[in-house]
Amino acid sequence: MRTKYSKRYKKIHTDQKDKTPQKFEEVISKVKKNCTTKFDESIDVSFFLKLKKKKEEFNIRTIVNLPNGNGKKVKVAVLCEDSKVNEAKKSGAELFDSETLINDISQGKINFNKLIATPAMMSKIGKLGKILGPKGLMPNPKLGTVTNDILAGVKALKSGQIEIKSDKDGNVGASIGKKSFSDSKIKENFEALIQKIIKEKPAGLKGDFIRSAFITSTMGISFKLKLPK
Repeated sequence: MRTKYSKRYKKIHTDQKDKTPQKFEEVISKVKKNCTTKFDESIDVSFFLKLKKKKEEFNIRTIVNLPNGNGKKVKVAVLCEDSKVNEAKKSGAELFDSETLINDISQGKINFNKLIATPAMMSKIGKLGKILGPKGLMPNPKLGTVTNDILAGVKALKSGQIEIKSDKDGNVGASIGKKSFSDSKIKENFEALIQKIIKEKPAGLKGDFIRSAFITSTMGISFKLKLPK
């Protein structure tokens, strides 16, 4: 059966004639121009990384603090002991508890985007790894989600901290803003992200770490980015 495309889809694909890599400043206006839907589309970037060295394979999983956030609301749950419930309430977290939250998770009731746990609670949620792990929600001290400083942890997640993770093929993707963001704010977020990725280059890996990069919007088409030297 022949695929039928909407007029909007045909129009934005007609506009993409030049597929050569372009500077971020040159392409962001084109990406926004293709945001023709009625909602505030996300601006997304993807990178293809060199993560193989002969027989060795590497991966990346880290956090990036976007200076302007990405425009997405984050619902945070805090798993803590009773003595820290008041701190969790003041932090701005939407959910906070111990036994009730654990029971909900064990039943598959996950009504949050991020989970913070205090070190004292980690022994109690080890059995929930099979539920939380595949969803990328298992608290991890390296990602700042296992902490006694609940106020700082929740603030970071709600003010622009995102997690990036490479897949088995070396791809990394992230949202860096919304169409409604100014070009300068989106660029600042992009620069923070790319600098963080460059810092994650494995020692001894020769050549360009970032092989290619693309930018698009939720319902738009992708444009290849010219990488900084």
